Amino acid sequence: MKSRDGSAGDADYGSIGSGYTRYRRPEPLIAQHIEQALADAKTVLNVGAGAGSYEPRDRQVTAVEPSATMRAQRPAELVRAIDATAENLPFDDGSFDASMATFSVHQWKDLAKGLAEMRRVTRGPVVILSCDPALLDRFWLVDYAPEVIATEASRYPAPQTIAELLGGATIHPVPIPLHCSDGFGEAYYGRPEVLLEPGARLANSAWSFLSVQEQSEAVEKLRTELRNGQWDEKFGTLRTQPFFEGSLTLIVSNPFQT
Repeated sequence: MKSRDGSAGDADYGSIGSGYTRYRRPEPLIAQHIEQALADAKTVLNVGAGAGSYEPRDRQVTAVEPSATMRAQRPAELVRAIDATAENLPFDDGSFDASMATFSVHQWKDLAKGLAEMRRVTRGPVVILSCDPALLDRFWLVDYAPEVIATEASRYPAPQTIAELLGGATIHPVPIPLHCSDGFGEAYYGRPEVLLEPGARLANSAWSFLSVQEQSEAVEKLRTELRNGQWDEKFGTLRTQPFFEGSLTLIVSNPFQT
C-alpha cells in the first residue's frame, strides 16, 4: 500500500524527503559511469526517478516516480515525472532505447516484477545503480550506527540477484570520490561531521527505521569521538583518501546477455 505521499516502498518520503535535494545532488564522476552504460540511447526511462538525479540532459527522458514529495522537487528544466511504480510501467513493449534506476530498487515491492517490467519496455541496456549489501560494513558507520548498516543490508538486493533477474548483466564497482556531492551514507567516508546534521541523515532513508533513542545514541557517540580525536585515530586517513571503494555498484544488462 502506498503512503499518503504516494511512496511505494518501505520509506515514507512525505516525512523524510522534503530536504532531499539539498543533500542528494548528482555526483559528476558517478554520472559518467551511468552515461557510459547508457551508450548511444536517445530515449531513456528513469524508474524511481526521485528529484531527477543522474537523468541525462542530452537525451529524451521519461521519468516515473510514485512519491508526490519527490516529484515536486524536480527542477523546472526536467520533464514532469509520471505517477507510477516499477512493477506497473504504463508503456508498450520496447518503448525505450535504455532504462535506468538509481538508488531505487531497494524500495520496490516486487523486485522481480519491476526488473521484468524494465526489461519489457527497453530495447537496449537496463542500468541499475545500487549498493552491494555484502560490502556495506566496509563503511566506518558500522561502528557507530550498526542498525543503519544492518537496515541497509536487509533492504538492498545482491547485485548478482539483479543480474540473474535481468537475464544476465555485468557488475561494476563504482569508486566514491572524497567530496561526493550525492550524500548517500558512504559519500561522507572522509567528512564524518556532515552526518551530525539531521538533514544529512534524513536524506538516507535507513536512518528513518531507527528509533529516536537509537539515532540519538549513534549521533552522540560519533560526536564524542570526533571531539576527543578517537574517530581520527581510527579513520583519519580517510579525510584525504581520494576515493573509497565501498558498496556502490553499477549493474548493466543488455538484451540477450548471458
